Amino acid sequence: MKFTIPREALLKPLQLVTGVVERRQTLPVLANLLIQADSHGLSLTGTDLEVEMIARCEVPVEQPGEVTIPARKLADIWRALPDGADVSVVVEGERATIRSGRSRFTLATLPAADFPKVESGDSDVVVKLGQHQLGKLIDQVSFAMAQQDVRVFLNGMLLEVGDGILKAVATDGHRLAMASQACETNADSGVTKQVIVPRKAVVEMARLLDEEDETLSLQLGSNHLKVTKGGVTLTTKLVDGQFPDYEKVVPKDASRVLSGDRNTLKQGFQRASILSNEKYRGVRLAISPDSLMIQANNPEQEEAEETVPVQFSGDQLEIGFNVSYLLDVLSVIESDQVQMSVSDANSSALLEAVDDNNAVYVVMPMRL
Repeated sequence: MKFTIPREALLKPLQLVTGVVERRQTLPVLANLLIQADSHGLSLTGTDLEVEMIARCEVPVEQPGEVTIPARKLADIWRALPDGADVSVVVEGERATIRSGRSRFTLATLPAADFPKVESGDSDVVVKLGQHQLGKLIDQVSFAMAQQDVRVFLNGMLLEVGDGILKAVATDGHRLAMASQACETNADSGVTKQVIVPRKAVVEMARLLDEEDETLSLQLGSNHLKVTKGGVTLTTKLVDGQFPDYEKVVPKDASRVLSGDRNTLKQGFQRASILSNEKYRGVRLAISPDSLMIQANNPEQEEAEETVPVQFSGDQLEIGFNVSYLLDVLSVIESDQVQMSVSDANSSALLEAVDDNNAVYVVMPMRL
């Protein structure tokens, strides 16, 4: 195998594909990238057996072939080469030689036949939407995914397609984030398709996106999701499990509604959180008609108190929350004004932007 390519042409695809490769793996070949060169150009593939990323580049190939090369070493070499350099890659026997200017690197290879494939199966629902829209969904929701929960279905993000709407939902059992975007889909009217995308695939999807206004294709199958953006394809296995009925969690008739400036509230919570208990992160909110008092204390008997102006309708209320959960929500809401609806001190709070109902957040209270 032999080809020559400008450094910049392969830098981003190489970094994208290497991101999927785990640092620790059971099979030596999983530390490598599969590189295939033919008359159509180059194809780079990385996988951890759950998630697979393939990037294709159009480049003249002098000698076709396929081989696997250590992913991180190749990416590090490529990154370290000077801007504007031309790089040639030649594979002979069990060695790959990379040359650029006065630099020469020789890497050990493994046979392409040993490289595993992620079987993708058939996809029955195809969704098309702009990458800015998908990026916004991921930003609005992904922070609420669980990490290493025994309930594996919480360690991911639910994607639900129905009636021209793509909805994303994530929860860790203490808080819930839900957002939706309009999309094009081939799903029949009235039919809803749900899949649970694992955490790692959500992270890799976010890395795939850039600033360009490009349309993405999402193919949802029974046990796989395939995302296609230009010459890059991400395929992931889905989480097997039943996602909780999120509609039941969203408070429907909260009688007390507080609204205020998002930035002012965020800064108040940040300052109070400095003296909150490092383990439980609890703050007490005392809400009255025109002010919100945020109180925090810790085992060293230190206290913080912040008073923030708000608009509030309903009876006065004291309620406790994990301040990190409130800050997470205020960090992803883009609107200047936010509102929080709650029934009483023991019920969950519903947070949303005042002028945007495409995203809602539910946070459970804490006993303090």
